[in-house]
Amino acid sequence: MSYPIAHRDIMVKRYEHTQVGYFITIAIVAAMVAIGIIMANTGVNWIATAVLVVLAVVVALFHSLTVIISGEELVVKFGPGVISKRFKLNEIESCQAVRIPWYYGWGIRLTPQGMVFRVSGFHAVQIRLITGKEYLIGTDVPQELEEAIRQAISYH
Repeated sequence: MSYPIAHRDIMVKRYEHTQVGYFITIAIVAAMVAIGIIMANTGVNWIATAVLVVLAVVVALFHSLTVIISGEELVVKFGPGVISKRFKLNEIESCQAVRIPWYYGWGIRLTPQGMVFRVSGFHAVQIRLITGKEYLIGTDVPQELEEAIRQAISYH
């Protein structure tokens, strides 16, 4: 959803969209349930408990991906925002909606096309910084995100 550009010192959101990673969340929760059932039948063991804790942390941190364009920056944050990446709008040279292969995975990954931030799907917007670095921002609305970034960087 796009918002109008703000007054001087007030930081107003021009764009914000959250994509939920339903598939990965359901898969992790199913694995947690399976481990819980196994532990109920065989007894508690420290390895299974450690795996449950790790899976719970992963699902809490990576269940969604929110992209926000406000003020002078583009922010990409997973889940509650503990893990995030900020890009200054005046450092973004270009952007383009792209399709990315399944084997690039989900989460944060280094790929031949740059660092990827993704929770679901095969669509992303690739941004190129003036330094030459490239990043892929996963989204279920690639054209909308591309247009929002284009508008934001043309303003700067």
